[in-house]
Amino acid sequence: MSIECREISKRFGRTQALDKVSLTLESGHIYGLLGNNGAGKSTLLSILTDRQLPDHGGVTIDDQPIRNNDRALEKVFLVGEQNFFPDDMKVRRAFQVMAYFYPHFDLDYALDLSRQFGLSLKKKIVNLSTGYASIFRLVLGLSVNTPYLFFDEPVLGLDAQHRDLFYRLLVEKFIDTPCTVVLSTHLIAEVENLIDHTIILREGKILQNAPTEDLMAGTSTLSGPAGLVEEFLSGREVLTSHSLGGLKSVTFRGALTEPLPPGLELGPVSLQDYFISLQEAEDRKAAEKEAERHAS
Repeated sequence: MSIECREISKRFGRTQALDKVSLTLESGHIYGLLGNNGAGKSTLLSILTDRQLPDHGGVTIDDQPIRNNDRALEKVFLVGEQNFFPDDMKVRRAFQVMAYFYPHFDLDYALDLSRQFGLSLKKKIVNLSTGYASIFRLVLGLSVNTPYLFFDEPVLGLDAQHRDLFYRLLVEKFIDTPCTVVLSTHLIAEVENLIDHTIILREGKILQNAPTEDLMAGTSTLSGPAGLVEEFLSGREVLTSHSLGGLKSVTFRGALTEPLPPGLELGPVSLQDYFISLQEAEDRKAAEKEAERHAS
């Protein structure tokens, strides 16, 4: 079981939102979909759920094309910012409607989650605050029981306690009912212990697509006196470096076989640090290409 995306491209005016994106989302994983603003994350999720049409390419769910295919689309659910319910509909009624359209929607579980989050069943959806509107959509996603579940910036407006509750409930749900989960978020530090596979988009293209553990393997930080750091890392692939006074901290790729000289400190790289370093390295490459273009 999998979702396959083949050579997906999408343009909005002069903006190339997606450029020949191909990937496979396999069953039983929690994917992290990462990227800066405008990288194409929301567009990709909209195309994967048939909410937008690609200009080129196609998507299949379990080998079935998704275009106007109710049998395929009932297997996937996207938790995003849009509200598709009538403005005057109340939360409880929305849950009942979901149970009609999604046969595996767990109404009792949705009611229990509402209690845990403090979500009023009597409120109209349109009158919910930003945080509780997000909670309403999270309850839908956690209760719908589709094989494929996408979250686009799921904790928008949530306080720390509710964010922690959502992450715990998501893991419990994933363990109890294995499925494919995609988390698109800017809060990388909060989800890096949840996601086992990371996809990084940049300017509509896939920059990295690998198991999270493999992605950061062989990447480290080295800190110490600037001259000593530069000498020790000579010839290695440096992603980013930052200096403060006479000290320097460098994120680099490559295994170390020789012992560290006194004064240097080696440390691991978090997924968030890796993401930032990767973006800074790409920014530097783009700037160098632009400078070469102007020079020629």
